[in-house]
Amino acid sequence: MPRIAAASTTALLLLLAACSSGSDSAAGDGGTAKVAAVIKGLDNPFFQSMEQGIKDQGTAAGITPTVQAANSITDTTGQADRLTALAGQDFSCYIVNPISGTNLVQGMAQIAAQKDTIVNIDSPVDAAAAKAANATPATYVGTNNESAGEKAGAHMITLVPANAKVAAIGGIAGDVTSGARVDGFTKATTGKLQLVQTVAANWERQEALTQTTNIMQAHPDLAGFFVANDDMGLGAAQAVANAGKTGKVHIISVDGNKDALTAVKNGGLDATVAQYPYAIGLMGMEACQAAAAGKTLPANVEAPVELVTKENADKALASTPKPFGTYDDPFKALIGG
Repeated sequence: MPRIAAASTTALLLLLAACSSGSDSAAGDGGTAKVAAVIKGLDNPFFQSMEQGIKDQGTAAGITPTVQAANSITDTTGQADRLTALAGQDFSCYIVNPISGTNLVQGMAQIAAQKDTIVNIDSPVDAAAAKAANATPATYVGTNNESAGEKAGAHMITLVPANAKVAAIGGIAGDVTSGARVDGFTKATTGKLQLVQTVAANWERQEALTQTTNIMQAHPDLAGFFVANDDMGLGAAQAVANAGKTGKVHIISVDGNKDALTAVKNGGLDATVAQYPYAIGLMGMEACQAAAAGKTLPANVEAPVELVTKENADKALASTPKPFGTYDDPFKALIGG
């Protein structure tokens, strides 16, 4: 009887060990991240570049991430449905780039309840909503959008006369990212330039063309436009060209996509504050790797931004979609890169 009891005890211990090993595997394959990402619509080159950064870093790490995207920049429900479906699968880390501050919170709550890692990139999740759902992300990686707007404002001051009239074209009304960029531009130019009008163009090139045309008609002495993204900036540039005012009415936008960099080189845009969705996606993937290795993630990581003008546009174009300068990446140290 004692021998039977000892054998039974040994078998039980082996079974428990096997169960423990299986649990670790589900959490991350013994330190290898299993990653799902839900980002904004791939109809926009910005998010195409973000996807490329996620996948390239996955390839470098020997990981194949699952990347899904909303149908468009306004597809909040579709994006939420994609995250909810992925939350029920065997991933250890989820990268989220929400369309709004709250549309992914329900899926994030499910992920957090499973004790999986949430990495928030680019557009921040509403902090209060995430906290209420017990789904605060482990880290946030993104552009300091107010700082990007400030860079644009500081450069605009060098292009136009003191106290000149300027206008701002934002994205969707109430959008946090757009608001931060316009706020930064306003902060940098207050007391130095006259911001005579701020409008929303819904992140759309054609709408920005229309709004720019209307603003120039209302303010024929306008000296410049700050535009919250490059796609709208290119629409504004077309409107200025249509009015025969290229080089006379100055335009600075934000993003740094290839078409905008080319427009800066050719003089259609005066500058773009380039942010790097490729780097944002790459660092999001690195964050998942670090979490799988048991590292503590920094709460907030600023992605690189660079002011691109005609003087350095060739350098920026040669490097795109990667930054042409150096930048801090705390995740590299965590994963031994």
